[in-house]
Amino acid sequence: QVRLVESGGGLVQTGGSLRLSCAASGSIFSIDAMGWYRQAPEKQRELVAGITSDGSTNYADSVKGRFTISRDNNNNTVYLQMNSLKPEDTAIYSCNLKGRIAAWSRSYTYFWGQGTQVTVSS
Repeated sequence: QVRLVESGGGLVQTGGSLRLSCAASGSIFSIDAMGWYRQAPEKQRELVAGITSDGSTNYADSVKGRFTISRDNNNNTVYLQMNSLKPEDTAIYSCNLKGRIAAWSRSYTYFWGQGTQVTVSS
């Protein structure tokens, strides 16, 4: 089974920066993509940023130019550098992994971390 452990959340003032990390451990045949989602109180979970195994990235419009996702394939770790943070970025940020659990797998399996709180004060 795959375990995702996030770190790096916390409280920061408007305009500040945080760097989230998500380390994947356990047995998996291949990782197709990893990403960060967030969910604010009374809002639906949304994709913040994603990165594929070949390094292609995508971002929510609301974070483009401020957040950067990167990945260390050797250590199965994904990072989210968040700059120029705004109060509306306050949410629980969760790491997601999309991969194949075995060579014979015909479909992808998705794994989630426990989430880390990011709070931006005004």
